[in-house]
Amino acid sequence: MSSAMARGLSVLELLAGKPAGLPLHVVSDHLEISRSAGHRVLTHLVEEGYLRQEPNSGFYVLTLKLVSLALRHLAEQGIVEQVRPSLLALAKESGELARLSLVDNRKLVWVAKEQGATSGLRFDPDSGQEVTLSSSASGLAWLSRLSENEALELVYAQGFPTGGHTGPKAPSDVQDFLARLHTTREQGYAVTADTFEAGTAAVAVPIVHRRGHVVGVLSIAGPSIRLTEARMHELASALLVHAAELAELDLDSAQLAHAI
Repeated sequence: MSSAMARGLSVLELLAGKPAGLPLHVVSDHLEISRSAGHRVLTHLVEEGYLRQEPNSGFYVLTLKLVSLALRHLAEQGIVEQVRPSLLALAKESGELARLSLVDNRKLVWVAKEQGATSGLRFDPDSGQEVTLSSSASGLAWLSRLSENEALELVYAQGFPTGGHTGPKAPSDVQDFLARLHTTREQGYAVTADTFEAGTAAVAVPIVHRRGHVVGVLSIAGPSIRLTEARMHELASALLVHAAELAELDLDSAQLAHAI
């Protein structure tokens, strides 16, 4: 990969999740290049439509071009239409947020969702986010189908979230994480509360392709005041049924997910 391309991709990843954008000097320092070189990289991305520069602050912000490309890609593959019946059914039964995440290049990414909560508290984050593997039910569900070494390799590659980037009951160390992974393997599904974010809970089930590898994860998430541990265990059976149905779809041939 050329250095220019690598820098451009690094900028896009840096700005993801930063709606206010970042100034030139922060981007340049992140890339470890001069301000003039950083300005050239940012100017090129602006010209190509991936970034815009805010007139007041001068900060550089992601446009919706990447989102548009991703949604077009998913639409062409028909994934949303294939999974929507299952997501709608799970959202209706649970009264909470039903989501699908897919394994893509050794990462897990949320790609589709349906909201079942019609009033009161809602947990409704945006699709397109990479799943935090060590502290989310979806991450545990996927990793539970891998060997311990493979699971740890992926978690270490992503890094354990620290500070305010996770919930108060997230795994505190590797042994804590492995104990939760073992429980998930035994149950066949993952249950978490206050690990991904304070006040939220989730239950998740891996979608296992007929060749034996995980192609995605189905999950239900919501406020922990409603989504109690007992309720999550009840909903796990419905998730298992729908995950088995989605496993019958030839997701690999549609290039929707990749095995490790």
